[in-house]
Amino acid sequence: MKLVIGLGILLAGVANARAADIEAGKAKAAAVCAACHGAQGVSVSDAIPNLAGQKSRYIELQLAALKDGTRKNPIMNAIAAQLSADDIANVAAHFAAQQGASAGTAKSEFLPNVAKSSVKFPEDYKTTFVKYHTINFPDTKQVRYYFANNAALQAAKAGQALPDGAVLFAEVYSAKLDADKKPMMGRDGFFVPDQLVAYTAMEREAGWGTEIPDMLRNENWNYAVFTTAKERRPGINQAECLACHKPLDKASYTFTLKELTAAAKK
Repeated sequence: MKLVIGLGILLAGVANARAADIEAGKAKAAAVCAACHGAQGVSVSDAIPNLAGQKSRYIELQLAALKDGTRKNPIMNAIAAQLSADDIANVAAHFAAQQGASAGTAKSEFLPNVAKSSVKFPEDYKTTFVKYHTINFPDTKQVRYYFANNAALQAAKAGQALPDGAVLFAEVYSAKLDADKKPMMGRDGFFVPDQLVAYTAMEREAGWGTEIPDMLRNENWNYAVFTTAKERRPGINQAECLACHKPLDKASYTFTLKELTAAAKK
């Protein structure tokens, strides 16, 4: 009986492999997967695994687990959820057909159309934006202060989706640490800020999402990270921001819409 079952699984795997459309997988990889894993399966950073030369069945199983949520990864859960069974088989076959990366330091370039961000540093945010939320980040020992421009505030106040012209912005601070290297807590329940380490921003304008593939697109939102010198931080892959925010389509693609709405109605 075990032999029959095992043979059935093996034959099913062979059938799936024969049914896979490598060219369709190549096209899907070029449009979406390449943003992080590279079109040929050589990833864009050390933190992202190479898929080139990986066994197709293994890739299929991992994508299926990411799709149904049994494997947790916020970015890949959002992408895999949009893949059909055929997409999974096709992409897996494509990457399995590629030659494995010969050097551990090899990297692919970011996809230009996805990496491009039109967000500019809002120089006047201190005087024209409203601070609406604060969040502690224990894992990174940071505290972040969130600001919104008038377009975002007025839409939230009216219970409407955030429109083109909306900007959400955050100051990122390291937390002051006590003698045990733990973040110090202020009377307000938030970490006591120490040093400003970065800024983050998300903004939308008409046409900003047209070049981004549908599986990653957040309507017209673009994202950016700025250094303390207010310059675009190099090496930031906007694809990861887009994928992380993708499941939030019912909340204007933002994690803090509830807090923004509450602040706007005060």
